[in-house]
Amino acid sequence: MKEKVLITGASGFVGYHLIIEALQNNLEVYAAVRKNSRVDHLKGFDIQYINLDYENLQSLKDTLQEKQFDYIIHAAGITRAISEQEYNLINATYTANLANAAADTGDKLKKFVLISSLAGVGPLQTLTGIITEETRPNPITAYGRSKLLAERKLKAVKNLNYTILRPTAVYGPRDTGIFIFFKQVSNRIEAYIGKGQQKLSFIYVVDLAKASILALKNGNMQTFNLSDGNFYDKHELGKLSKDILNVKTVKFHLLVNFVKLIAGVSEKVSSLRNKAPILNIEKLNELTAVNWSCSIELAKHDLKFYPQNTLKDGLQQTLKWYKDNNWL
Repeated sequence: MKEKVLITGASGFVGYHLIIEALQNNLEVYAAVRKNSRVDHLKGFDIQYINLDYENLQSLKDTLQEKQFDYIIHAAGITRAISEQEYNLINATYTANLANAAADTGDKLKKFVLISSLAGVGPLQTLTGIITEETRPNPITAYGRSKLLAERKLKAVKNLNYTILRPTAVYGPRDTGIFIFFKQVSNRIEAYIGKGQQKLSFIYVVDLAKASILALKNGNMQTFNLSDGNFYDKHELGKLSKDILNVKTVKFHLLVNFVKLIAGVSEKVSSLRNKAPILNIEKLNELTAVNWSCSIELAKHDLKFYPQNTLKDGLQQTLKWYKDNNWL
């Protein structure tokens, strides 16, 4: 009999790749999606759908008790919100509710894996040094603080075996975030914010999915930073993208204060419309942070995670997918 895994946020970018990896590992997949989520891209997968009420602890307990999952991978969450309270509710409180419900379902559940974020630790302020699991967290955005809060709430749940994964910037097929940069490059525009040096890190979504499945059996009660094991300067993403797409670009650097002005206006306009801004001052601080390089030595040793894709490898596959599917 196949082991059952519940994947939350299953209709999203990361969730899609988690489903593929789980199926390839012979798991019976239950995809937790919102009632209004688009799932056309999941057609053809041998999965079952489930709806969870994250605000109703008893409902969560009843559902988990009925289904008797062997594993939970909690990837649901938001990266944009209208307030810190909304971030905390969806990213932290919902995580705690699901984790508490899982802890009350008996011994059937073997592991609860939380997909957190390196934003929960925050960047280093100098080019020297590297982020490790021992680095004191100092998140610089409401999103990062909400992910750190989710981790702390999860750790406080008794009688629950967990693993926390902190991926750095995730890219790959179906991503709509970093895709904006690729779209600009394909249109021969290569824009950067400021001229300051940066150390950036990335992880290809397929490698993140593989790490998540590894975490079902390894790394009990631990937290792991995840990247492809390398760091890159601020121009490397553009350079590789241009080479792969075989285009020449107009390259320029926007003044940080100019972009900050735009971010401030975006915040105010979005607030009046009661919508989450695409760019705000906190996000700008994250985009211009000096050092996002992180060590994955602990993940290699305890999680047995060895990423298969460098940034160049992942970009070749990603950009091919965008072109094949008419995104570029």
